[in-house]
Amino acid sequence: MPFVNWLKRNLVVIAGLLTLGYLLLPNVIVTVFSFNKPKGRFNYEWQQFSLDAWKDPCGVSDLCGSLSVSLQIAFWATLGATLLGTLIAFALVRYRFRARGAVNSLIFLPMAMPEVVMAASLLTLFLNMGAQLGFWTILIAHIMFCLSFVVTAVKARVMSMDPKLEEAARDLYAGPFQTFVRVTLPIAAPGIAAGALLAFALSFDDFIITNFNAGSTVTFPMFVWGSAQRGTPVQINVIGTAMFIVAVLLVLASMAVGNRRNRQKAQP
Repeated sequence: MPFVNWLKRNLVVIAGLLTLGYLLLPNVIVTVFSFNKPKGRFNYEWQQFSLDAWKDPCGVSDLCGSLSVSLQIAFWATLGATLLGTLIAFALVRYRFRARGAVNSLIFLPMAMPEVVMAASLLTLFLNMGAQLGFWTILIAHIMFCLSFVVTAVKARVMSMDPKLEEAARDLYAGPFQTFVRVTLPIAAPGIAAGALLAFALSFDDFIITNFNAGSTVTFPMFVWGSAQRGTPVQINVIGTAMFIVAVLLVLASMAVGNRRNRQKAQP
């Protein structure tokens, strides 16, 4: 039967598209309801198309303040986790030292550990140290759990690098610093960028660890959780849609750059 044969040939593609649609369905709903004009406090039923929330995304008190806090924490946590994670990844791949296997295993511990366990452990640590909960404790906690993801991404890239390229650079009288900047770093850049983007997304999105160690500081996920108890303002959907659009644009830009490089390499 033609239909059965066609279905067999395209079964994997169909399953992939259905899975992608399932994953994107919440984003579509958030986008649609960002144009809603609700009646009352709640934004759970479609009422009327409106651009009011897009015209005034900061119309809800403390929304943009919490968003600013989350962006600042995500930026600094990404910077710290990327720097430390890149150094750790290179050390684990390029050098042999005592307890290397143990360090390699401990790096993956935050990824395997439930977030509530890590959150409670960090809270206990901060309280025993007498630290005041707030912006800095959130930042330290975020760097802690983002570090493992950065190490994993960069380590995979470094392990796939061809050491002959660096040897060729040294044969051409390039010093260690020149070899690293002009050869090693550009090759490892995609892995570093992937780890940084993942760290930023995890830090900006985190609620459990942040809630334990925030004190009086309110991040955007905590603001959303608190607002849901009283009613969900449309502006939350606006911010979520804007973040989704930015993420999609970044992915498309990275794909375009990668395709351009591949075409340049393919040219004689």
